[in-house]
Amino acid sequence: MRVEFDEDTCIGMYQCVAEWDAFEEDKASGKAILEDSEEVEDGVFAREVPEDAELDAKFAARTCPVDAIRIYDDDGEQIIP
Repeated sequence: MRVEFDEDTCIGMYQCVAEWDAFEEDKASGKAILEDSEEVEDGVFAREVPEDAELDAKFAARTCPVDAIRIYDDDGEQIIP
């Protein structure tokens, strides 16, 4: 499973931070940060989701009020949102 986070879309509600510890608050920018990720395109960061964190990653994506977090299965198909 893979997660993509669009930092430009993020509005800093930090609901993802409460759901998954891979997200952290960046108070300087007013946005969340996806730790251990790499920028795959301008403003979009991605990383693999460990098996034991899959549920947390899904909750983080579902709680994002602006759909800045997308979850993909191992075949590359988007499953959330």
